[in-house]
Amino acid sequence: MNRERRDELRDAAYLLDDAIDALETVKSDEQDAFDSMPEGFQNSARGDRMMAAIDAIDILIDKIDSIKSDIEQTASTI
Repeated sequence: MNRERRDELRDAAYLLDDAIDALETVKSDEQDAFDSMPEGFQNSARGDRMMAAIDAIDILIDKIDSIKSDIEQTASTI
C-alpha cells in the first residue's frame, strides 16, 4: 500500500474519532437527563428506555473504537 492510501486510512480513522465524540456527547446528554429525573421516573418505562439508549450508545462507541484501531493497525503495518 502506498503512502497516499495509508494517509486515506488514517483520515478515515480521524473521522471515526469525530463519530465517537458525537456519540459521547449524546450519551452524556442522555445520562444528564436521566440523572435529573426524579427517582420514580428513573424506575419507569421511560427511564428504562433512556438507560437502554445509553447502553446501546456505549456498545456503538466500543464497536467504532475497535474498527478505528483496526484501521490504524492496517495503516501502520501494510
